[in-house]
Amino acid sequence: MTTLSRIRIGSAPDSWGVWFPEDPGQVPWSRFLDEVADSGYEWIELGPYGYLPNDPAVLTAETQRRGLKVSAGTVFTGLHHGPSVWDKTWAHVADNAALAQAMGAEHLVVIPAFWRDDKTGEVLEDRALTPEQWHQLTSQTERLAYEVREQYGLRVVVHPHADTHIDDEQNVTRFLDATDSALVSLCLDTGHYAYCGGDSVKLIETYGERIGYLHLKQVDPAVLAEVRAQEMPFGPAVARGVMCEPPTGIPAIEPVLAAAQKLDVDLFAIVEQDMYPCPPDQPLPIARRTRSYLRSCGA
Repeated sequence: MTTLSRIRIGSAPDSWGVWFPEDPGQVPWSRFLDEVADSGYEWIELGPYGYLPNDPAVLTAETQRRGLKVSAGTVFTGLHHGPSVWDKTWAHVADNAALAQAMGAEHLVVIPAFWRDDKTGEVLEDRALTPEQWHQLTSQTERLAYEVREQYGLRVVVHPHADTHIDDEQNVTRFLDATDSALVSLCLDTGHYAYCGGDSVKLIETYGERIGYLHLKQVDPAVLAEVRAQEMPFGPAVARGVMCEPPTGIPAIEPVLAAAQKLDVDLFAIVEQDMYPCPPDQPLPIARRTRSYLRSCGA
């Protein structure tokens, strides 16, 4: 078995069914921290801003006593709307970036805005961007990445995501080809990319220098076929179980990790099994099994 010496494994609130800063159906943040540490993970993401304590002193004490460290924060953006949304976007980004920086993180995961509501399925805007919107998306993302780097010392990694404008191979490669590699890297989420028909190993082998971060996730092919046939929005698809426990789905994790290891750079690989909503006792056994499985892969 090859030891994946350049891969740093972690997990995230998402794997505990946490999608929102506050939701009475979600596990309390203290339980998440207890259980993610109990599962054998060392690294975590912050999740939705406001879920974990926003006070760096409090969060540092809570993570340190559990042996946990923070790899990244996460923000949602609608940068294809151009300069008109900059101030609102930056206010949101700055809060997240400041906390991530204070926690010693190196990355900020940036997710594009949804073109349809992930709960109701309401179509919010056209699923295809105009050439001008593409220009705004790429140029404003570069601006964001520059400001985040200069003011907070974090590297922006853009997360292709189902039901957004950066989703399948065509749109992901178009985005990468149009952005400055010195500023913008990719957070490759293996589950979302498979959900949208992409091949993660091919993307790593083709655009390796742009891969700055990984989310490890799998999709259930049978459920995905139903989702596609019914044109189901992402939220209901998750509730249906489209994202599944590895190694039961696609893509196979071992080839992805092997391809990432060949890049010969240090990469975070954060487990994210989308589960929302989910019973509070469901995540811990899955997290333990997943961590054991990744150890069997050398990670």
